[in-house]
Amino acid sequence: MRRWQHTERTYSAEEDRPLGGYLVTMAAFGVYTAGWATVVKMRGRPLPDRPLPWDVALTAVATFRLSRLLSKASVTSPLRAPFTTFQGPQGPAELHEEARSEDVKDTVGELVTCPFCMSVWVASTLTAGQLLWPRATRTAMGALTALAGADALQLTYSALMAKTTSA
Repeated sequence: MRRWQHTERTYSAEEDRPLGGYLVTMAAFGVYTAGWATVVKMRGRPLPDRPLPWDVALTAVATFRLSRLLSKASVTSPLRAPFTTFQGPQGPAELHEEARSEDVKDTVGELVTCPFCMSVWVASTLTAGQLLWPRATRTAMGALTALAGADALQLTYSALMAKTTSA
């Protein structure tokens, strides 16, 4: 225990970093993925030799969109509220929130406000979904990909409108 406390102090110098919370999160992710792997194995679903390029692209775009939806969207802020503090708007229909600095809430708050962190969990979930329920998962991923495309079109349209009205 003393060694761990020393490691925490020397790692972060003056800044308080929740290394213990990160360890718990990594362990939780390990249990989460092991659980999915166990279900896949129990269902007897064979693993593909390699992922198809189309599935990789679809998973990447769907992961991007779902991760941002969960970690940044205004509409999902009630899910993050127990672990975060509202700071203000951040881009179209997105919020800037800070993790609450209360024990475990700090680590969970960082996870739920970071689309990059959320992507690891989302990609794992979508991958497991493709192995267990391929048709339903690909349908959902297609919808998320269409939403990402619509977002890109909305932002492009807004930028073009701003450019033409300022000229």
